[in-house]
Amino acid sequence: MDVADLRACGLSDRAIAGRVGAGRLYPFHRGVYSVVPNPPLEGCFLAAVKACGPGAVLSHYAAAALYGWVRWDGRMIEVTAATPRRLPHVHTHRTNNVERRFLKGIPVTPPARTLMDNAPTLPPKQLRRAVNEALNQRRITPAELVTSRHRGAKRLRAVLATAAPTRNEYEDIVLAVLLNGGLPRPDVNCREGVYVPDFRWSAPRVILEADSRRFHEHLLARADDGARQAVLEASGFTVLRTTWREITTRPDRVVARVRAALAAATGGPAGGAGAHAAG
Repeated sequence: MDVADLRACGLSDRAIAGRVGAGRLYPFHRGVYSVVPNPPLEGCFLAAVKACGPGAVLSHYAAAALYGWVRWDGRMIEVTAATPRRLPHVHTHRTNNVERRFLKGIPVTPPARTLMDNAPTLPPKQLRRAVNEALNQRRITPAELVTSRHRGAKRLRAVLATAAPTRNEYEDIVLAVLLNGGLPRPDVNCREGVYVPDFRWSAPRVILEADSRRFHEHLLARADDGARQAVLEASGFTVLRTTWREITTRPDRVVARVRAALAAATGGPAGGAGAHAAG
């Protein structure tokens, strides 16, 4: 508890000092107290956040430990705040955009932001395990990681590139990348003649197919893909293809190819004035 919490309980500064002197409150950080001499880890996390002032959040490795994605190893607790403070055993990060959720009563960075913050420093196996746990807990979606522009996004996309998604997960990510890149919303899985393209822009007659090894790796599947593409192209469609690896590691390239195809078909730029590639 901090001084504000204790005052809200009706304690004056003198009463607080009296309880500290009597061993009923234990100073933890400046202005933060514990009712037990050795609080559990979650109590230490909350104390560090409170000591960093209103709006502060648990972040980085400590946040990942709170979510249960990594094992706590006793390092300095990391907190992100608009105004960092110097505190013993606490490493503070400054940001003008504090993203905030609550878990077990502790203000903490949201799941996707927590992974982004850890991605530059966690070893590959540990990062993959953290992503896997976050996905298992359904705290994140793959699309959130693929479309992010945070500095840890590249390593997270590399982790996802080795995954084996379901068709729905794959298509969700492709659609998120397209829309995040400022492209017009395509029709998804809408029939075109005897075929059902993955993504279709009907007026400019452009199709994007999301190939997957799971569905396209054997000889008959590749032959079917070729026949399908020939029929669609004969109907006047430009047919583009992307792969799971490309959409996860180079979403910007997919957006650029689709934008170029739409522009060529319409004779002008595709997307709004503020369109941008997902990087």
